[in-house]
Amino acid sequence: MAFSVNTNAGAFAALQNLNKTTSSLNTVQTQINTGLKVASSKDNAATFAIAQKLRGDVAGLNAVKSSLDRATSTIDVALAAGEAVSDLLIELKEKAVAAKDSGLDTASRTALNNDFTQLRDQITSIVSNAEFNGTNVVSNGGSAITAITNDDGSNTITVAAQDLSLTGSNVSITTTTEISTSGAASAAVANIESSIANVNTALSALGSGANRIELQSSFVNKLSDSIEVGIGNLVDADLAKTSAQLQSLQVKQQLGLQALSIANQAPGTVLSLFR
Repeated sequence: MAFSVNTNAGAFAALQNLNKTTSSLNTVQTQINTGLKVASSKDNAATFAIAQKLRGDVAGLNAVKSSLDRATSTIDVALAAGEAVSDLLIELKEKAVAAKDSGLDTASRTALNNDFTQLRDQITSIVSNAEFNGTNVVSNGGSAITAITNDDGSNTITVAAQDLSLTGSNVSITTTTEISTSGAASAAVANIESSIANVNTALSALGSGANRIELQSSFVNKLSDSIEVGIGNLVDADLAKTSAQLQSLQVKQQLGLQALSIANQAPGTVLSLFR
């Protein structure tokens, strides 16, 4: 190889190797900073595209979780109202059965009737206030509960409304029902018994719907977690391995700098030819 002060092939080679080491070092440092081995499409276009698609699925499932949470809260309010109505009907039956006694004096019958009407009207109060997020499932003309179940919103769960008002089909007593006479009390008992059966059936339907929503919510949470793990497997950096690579590349960078320094000194040996 000829001696030349114009062209230093050794320095060129050393510089190229140093640049490669520096580039690799920058990549490893980025992985350590972000925790990702694929942070952009530049790192791995195919893997990045797959990860982005999966991130979109997770975002859709987050919306599903919110929808299911709202549905759960709405049906919990409806169940609480239905159970309260059922309890009130049992109390109403007690008052009505007591009022069937034809031997009651006027004062006792009046007291029972007053208690009865207060409990009766309480049903209306409970039903009208059983609302969550603008949805009342147990009122007359109430709204069904609908929740999305998949990441594009194409599938839904629907829980039908159950009318538990005094003007509805499930509760047979009305806003004017009283037990002021033995005959009225007898009629009220029959209506209350059928109302209790109807309300229990409605509660069963709401309870089944609540269980279905709960099961779907549990599945969506597990599905979202599984997809998150899958994304991590695709794009997350192995920090233990990356740390070892960092140490290795730092040493290589230092050696590369020394090699470049030695290569840059090589043309100086030409001076010894002229001594």
